[in-house]
Amino acid sequence: MTTKEQITQELDSLSEADLGQIAEYLAFLKFRSRVKSMPSLDETKLAALYAEFGDEDRGLAEQGMSDYAQSLAEEDAR
Repeated sequence: MTTKEQITQELDSLSEADLGQIAEYLAFLKFRSRVKSMPSLDETKLAALYAEFGDEDRGLAEQGMSDYAQSLAEEDAR
């Protein structure tokens, strides 16, 4: 008897509650196989991206601060 036949025979003898637990376990197995197949993150690449975007963010913030300071100065002049 094959494994599939043995499992089918066992499933036929289970209660609905037990079948519900089996269904949950099968969903977990499918989920686990999808997670394993996901590409891993390269921390070196992430660090480089973080630094690149950090520099860009700082540049934008500095531009915004000069505009903000100019607006404050104009407001004070009124």
